[in-house]
Amino acid sequence: MTRTTCNFSLSCALVITLLAVIFPASNFIADADVSHHEEWVVEILGGSQVASLLAAQFGYRHYGPVLGFKDTYIWLKDDNPSQKKRGTSGLTKALNANFKIIRRMDQQKIVKRYKRDYISLADLEFEKPLTREKRSFEYLNTCKFASNAVDGKEENCIGHKRMFNDELWDHQWYMLPPVKEKTNYGSLTTALPEIDLNVLSLYRLGITGRGVRIAVVDDGLEHTHDDLRNNYDPSISYDISDRDNDPSPSYKGENSHGTRCAGEIAMEANNRKCGVGIAYDASIGGIKLLDERGSSMITDRMEAEALGYKLELVDIYTSSWGPQDNGKNLAGPGILATRSLERGIKEGRNGKGSIYVWASGNGGPEDDCGCDGYVGSIYTVAIASATLTGLSPYYGEGCSAMFATTYSGTGKIAWDNTVRDNPIVTTDLNNTCTIKHSGTSASAPLAAGILALALQANGNLTWRDVQHLIALTSEYFGISSRGTWILNAAGFLYHRNFGFGLMNAYALVKASRDWVTVPEKTVCKVHNNGNIRLVYKKTIGLLFNAVCRTPGSEIMFLEHVEIETNIKYSRRGALEINLTSPSGTEVQILNSRRDDNSTEGFKKWKFMSVATWGEDPYGRWTLWISDTVGPEQNTGIIGPFTLILHGTAQIPAYCKNPNKFRSLKIPKTFKFCSGEDY
Repeated sequence: MTRTTCNFSLSCALVITLLAVIFPASNFIADADVSHHEEWVVEILGGSQVASLLAAQFGYRHYGPVLGFKDTYIWLKDDNPSQKKRGTSGLTKALNANFKIIRRMDQQKIVKRYKRDYISLADLEFEKPLTREKRSFEYLNTCKFASNAVDGKEENCIGHKRMFNDELWDHQWYMLPPVKEKTNYGSLTTALPEIDLNVLSLYRLGITGRGVRIAVVDDGLEHTHDDLRNNYDPSISYDISDRDNDPSPSYKGENSHGTRCAGEIAMEANNRKCGVGIAYDASIGGIKLLDERGSSMITDRMEAEALGYKLELVDIYTSSWGPQDNGKNLAGPGILATRSLERGIKEGRNGKGSIYVWASGNGGPEDDCGCDGYVGSIYTVAIASATLTGLSPYYGEGCSAMFATTYSGTGKIAWDNTVRDNPIVTTDLNNTCTIKHSGTSASAPLAAGILALALQANGNLTWRDVQHLIALTSEYFGISSRGTWILNAAGFLYHRNFGFGLMNAYALVKASRDWVTVPEKTVCKVHNNGNIRLVYKKTIGLLFNAVCRTPGSEIMFLEHVEIETNIKYSRRGALEINLTSPSGTEVQILNSRRDDNSTEGFKKWKFMSVATWGEDPYGRWTLWISDTVGPEQNTGIIGPFTLILHGTAQIPAYCKNPNKFRSLKIPKTFKFCSGEDY
């Protein structure tokens, strides 16, 4: 989707011709919170001096390079009255003369992006208790695996009962050991065993995140905080708005979000301050992109700079923000931000790929996170929330792009009516602490911390290895009472509210230690021309015959599935889309959204699914499109669709050696891609 208006005296026809040549189709769909901005991003050959001269010639001011992008610069409108606009004829000739060096022109638009932490507790129903099954393996109480620790020394094992002296450690219920008696945090009793993320065993092995760098892309970071300063890394910190190296938040308004997210990951251990970060020896940086409470006005260029800042240094980027979760929006990364993500997975971590963790959103059942292009990117790991009692909180969204789950606040009055919430412990502004961090904003940093533990154990993991490990080791026990879990044909359990389940840090790290890198990825595309009329209460089935056996596009093991959609419809929110794989796995791709009254439909929008992970894509896929919501006069046209299958021609090594992974005793009914149960 091209985004331009002819604000300066160039021939519109010429500009549109240029853009049509140089811009690929974008996944970005502008929502209602968009306004024009007098900033252009231009790609110009010849260096900064040439870009500056051309900017002056066109009546613009050269503002410098776009961080991370070669030969790409920022032009701002020059309001100096002495800079008179040239006539259309002269500028057209100038642009024609410079056509070979001006490779790209993109007028920036200001969009609103929202933090995903604010949760209202008003008028919410009670949450009932849940009896949860214990894991099928126990915590390590000895140091018998200490020889596999980072430096092989048993001294890394910690055996004392209260592992840390931090003031709020006892409130970190999501990290604490199995509850055997009443404690002084919340109202937990033995009715809720094994609720933690299984990290203590790793600390006993010396796995604490040391050597891993994590950047929090957010509203700033109070890096002078007593519980963060020793883990703060200025080399991966930056203020995108002010274009300087100090990511400190603004103390005008509510800008504690980034500091809270960072604390979850890297609060220092045993310093009697606040709590313990889940990767408490990791290095933490802040990339300041957002500002103010709730929404922030940013551009595609700003997002791109943030998501690609210091790729050569950052291992993991974590983002707890996105388009507004109001059940109406359809928005995602723009052209530059998409390029930044693509560059990150290709060039980050010396070619192994940066890890992008994303909060899935707080729109509740009225929204669908498949309409969020950040969550729906194959390059991101979308993280959902589970409550203390194992349920999806009232703000939890569902979609087929969901990857995994960690904990967050309940968003409800607790089942025993004594605890109103059980949020996450972390750092806060002005060198204070909080026990009130909540929303999916709080879940994503926990996942980033767990992945930091895995990267310490095995720094050779690629971005796709990480996704395979999450799918393999996440567990459904403890969150299995809500909704329907899909057991796909490869043996992976999947839930659109929880992804592959609750992340299990110990299982993930242990599996990563002698992990064999997954085979190179291949892509197979199948088209359907559509051109079918769709009306209320009529279901249309689009068929896709996937062969995916030719060299260069052969897939035997499926990873991501993308569906590029084109539907013109009178009420977008009434549409539902479901997918059936050749093996018979049924996946809900899009749920109806009652508040989405847009008449724009879907234009080259990509939905993504990981629910058929591990299956063989060969055969007939069916995409079911329907409107069961109405009103009756709804009508539209289904245009061309493309099924884009990502996977590998070879079966990953872990599928060929199930006995090795049985030792993890992962509580799943894995067939290990071969049909063999255990």
